[in-house]
Amino acid sequence: MTKLNVFNMQAAEAGEYTLKDNLLELEKGTQAVHDVVIAHMAGERAGTASTKTRSDVRGGGAKPYRQKGTGRARAGTKSSPVWTGGGVTFGPKPRDYDKKVNKKVKKLALKRAFSEQVKAESVTVLDELTLADHKTKNVQKLLDSLKMSDARVLLVVKEYDETMLRATRNIASLCVISAKSVNVYQLLYSQKVIFTKEALDAFTQRLA
Repeated sequence: MTKLNVFNMQAAEAGEYTLKDNLLELEKGTQAVHDVVIAHMAGERAGTASTKTRSDVRGGGAKPYRQKGTGRARAGTKSSPVWTGGGVTFGPKPRDYDKKVNKKVKKLALKRAFSEQVKAESVTVLDELTLADHKTKNVQKLLDSLKMSDARVLLVVKEYDETMLRATRNIASLCVISAKSVNVYQLLYSQKVIFTKEALDAFTQRLA
């Protein structure tokens, strides 16, 4: 079993959180992580790039000039790809870049990514996260006390709260997400991960 220190809002130790061995995986899963990250990044692509083929270009119905006697190469239409303003050969068209990844592979990848963060001692657990108001300085004070003000931080909560969202939205290096939405890409991109105790309970259910 692996034990994580639990801290309060003043960054003082407030107990321990025990992770069972079946929640961690460091022996396998590197390929699963790769596949899931590639699929995630592919899914972020808009796929809206579009060009016109020669059949889409306006005009080009009439022969530009006569077949013989001009000394130029013969041409039948202005929409030819070799002409300026003509169509594009093999250009992009709107498409879906989504890649399918099996549920078991996603689960293994999530477990491996989380295990790597635990191994690197980058996971911090808060006993609770309560904010007096929506002022950003309250959250910044917490990050400063945890010595994370210069890091890319992923803050995982059980449920979103309007006060919390307003207090964190102006901190560029901080991303707030619910436990049910944490993904492999975010875990790997973040240098530090903060879980509330409730959020970690909910997250580990996804790994079990």
